[in-house]
Amino acid sequence: MNTIRMQNPIAEMDGDEMTRVLWQMIKDQLLTPFVELNTEYYDLGLQNRDATDDAVTVEAAAAVKRLHVGVKCATITPNTKRMEEYHLKRMYRSPNGTIRDILDGTTFRAPILVSGIEPAVKSWKKPITIARHSSADQYSAAEYRVPGPGTAELSFTGEDGQVWKKEICRFTGSGVLQGIYNRDESIRNFARACFAYALTTGQDLWFSAKDTICKAYDGTFRDIMAETYEENRAAFDKAGLHYFYTLIDDAVARAMRSEGGFVWALKNYDGDVMSDMVSSAFGSLAMMTSVLCTPDGNFEYEAAHGTITRHYYRYLQGEQPSSNPVATIFAWAGALGKRGELDGNTALTGFAERLKNAALDTIRGGVMTGDLAALRGGDEKGVSSADYLAAVRARLE
Repeated sequence: MNTIRMQNPIAEMDGDEMTRVLWQMIKDQLLTPFVELNTEYYDLGLQNRDATDDAVTVEAAAAVKRLHVGVKCATITPNTKRMEEYHLKRMYRSPNGTIRDILDGTTFRAPILVSGIEPAVKSWKKPITIARHSSADQYSAAEYRVPGPGTAELSFTGEDGQVWKKEICRFTGSGVLQGIYNRDESIRNFARACFAYALTTGQDLWFSAKDTICKAYDGTFRDIMAETYEENRAAFDKAGLHYFYTLIDDAVARAMRSEGGFVWALKNYDGDVMSDMVSSAFGSLAMMTSVLCTPDGNFEYEAAHGTITRHYYRYLQGEQPSSNPVATIFAWAGALGKRGELDGNTALTGFAERLKNAALDTIRGGVMTGDLAALRGGDEKGVSSADYLAAVRARLE
């Protein structure tokens, strides 16, 4: 079998638990038999992040900037329980948060639709794409566990020495404190990416926040989005597209009554939450694409779900879980397709499309994992991840 050559490498970021197992299975079954993989490998598994004091995560983000294309496996963001389980030196921050802060881009997440899997929201006829601002907010917050009575203040010292202060709270006992930030430049890049994506895909653009409560913070997002709309108004009018802003609670209600078919732009935390809601309602957390796009032309593809911990523990007991690998397959396909596009490698872009089609045709043919089989109803049962990947391999061959 002739394999397809890659001129330039992509940054490959391995992950944790069951998704790490699936990652290797996908490479062995669906990639290396057909493509001479050319990757720079970074192990973002929790043990290696701990061994390198998380320097490997920073190195991986730098590799994406240098190579312009990366693909990432799902990773663990440790909590207290995970610190004890993995005997960690400290509670590391989210690797996704670190990478997104360094790359400073917008994450676009869209459901992977396949016939026979109907959305839980009956009015949805078209996909809803989540455009998530992927920098700062809670993911880069400064936090403090207040030990007792005292006064918390928010302060800013300008380069000219001018100091601004505002009292936040006078604590009469213990509590918790958090400070978040964002930058106009990053918000403006986010806005431009959203309008460009909407124009490219021919979809209306929504933006929602809560500027009635966070008047300065969310109000800045609202104003910059409005300014960017004015820059794109003529193009939107020509394409017959619409943009509007509404409060996030109103947007949620509207989305549930809509037929879909729009791009929903959201701040970092809101986008994190709503992308899970949208993917689950369209079928499964494992049926959603995710790509981080940056203003300077870098792309990082990943699965939008977690490390499937429960299945991993069963796998360690010798079982063959029915974990859905479709989002991870699409992440690899997205990265290989973008590499082929940037390098002018039509054989590689063609393979990426065949890989996605094979994954979906396998499901259409009745072979699927348990999460999708349950949605189909009846007596249909899902196959193991290994059996599903073998069926995809057969279609590729």
